[in-house]
Amino acid sequence: MKSFVNLLISIVIAVWVIAIALISVQNATPVSLRFLIFQSIQIPFGLVLAFCVAVGLIGVAILQPFWELGASKSSVDEEAEFFLDDEDF
Repeated sequence: MKSFVNLLISIVIAVWVIAIALISVQNATPVSLRFLIFQSIQIPFGLVLAFCVAVGLIGVAILQPFWELGASKSSVDEEAEFFLDDEDF
């Protein structure tokens, strides 16, 4: 099962790399990002897309242990309540 998950992750990353390559070839014009009063320098759209994907992958990798920690704690509590109800009757 773990090898299937690794294969699926590899396929998703490969599709993203192919999509970034195609988009960057077709859209070579530079763009600049604006947020409120801030503005970035002009860089190619493919590079912006690759940077956003990389930040997203790193962000999920950093936040994933916190999600697992909260999910495991709540599922144990729910199972404990379920078994306590069965013992009372």
